Amino acid sequence: MTGAARTTTREIARAAVRAELAEVALDLFCRDGFDNVTTHDLAAAAGVSRSTFLRYFGSKEDVVLSAIDARADRVADALRARPADEDDWTAIRNALNTVIEVYRQNPAKALIMTRLITDTPALWARQIEKQHSWHPLLAEALAERTASTRPSALALQVRAAAGLLCLNTAIGHWTASGGELDLVALLDEAFAALAPR
Repeated sequence: MTGAARTTTREIARAAVRAELAEVALDLFCRDGFDNVTTHDLAAAAGVSRSTFLRYFGSKEDVVLSAIDARADRVADALRARPADEDDWTAIRNALNTVIEVYRQNPAKALIMTRLITDTPALWARQIEKQHSWHPLLAEALAERTASTRPSALALQVRAAAGLLCLNTAIGHWTASGGELDLVALLDEAFAALAPR
């Protein structure tokens, strides 16, 4: 067995443990409330030591928001992959399908997670902070789409920020409806409201 194979096996095992710890934590947060659960509680519920738990997640907030970090790269990759002749606004809208796919695959779990985040000020603030770091990443992806004359870095970051605002607004309406409204239609409507005329 090569070192690369061992690393891959280790990474798979680590990801499985992380997923299990996150699942236990989510159940506990939903049952007892985010603010009422400590890292000691999370470790005990998962059957591991606190130090083991903290090796996988640096904080309670990281347990809930860890998936958001990976979404930024997926959106940026999807944005780069959009057709070169597609306008930036349409490209951003289509690239955000990578985010809303999670909501479409498991709407019940997505609704629980979204409510947990929006109902917990510390989580909401951290999510907004994380999404703010997406702006330059998405602006760079927009700039890489074509070799033609591009708008300024500021204009590209504004487009990225506006797209994320549309996403958050659509998700907010979807969450308020208890997941009953069509998230794709909501996101389309939000983008249409800001579409260049």
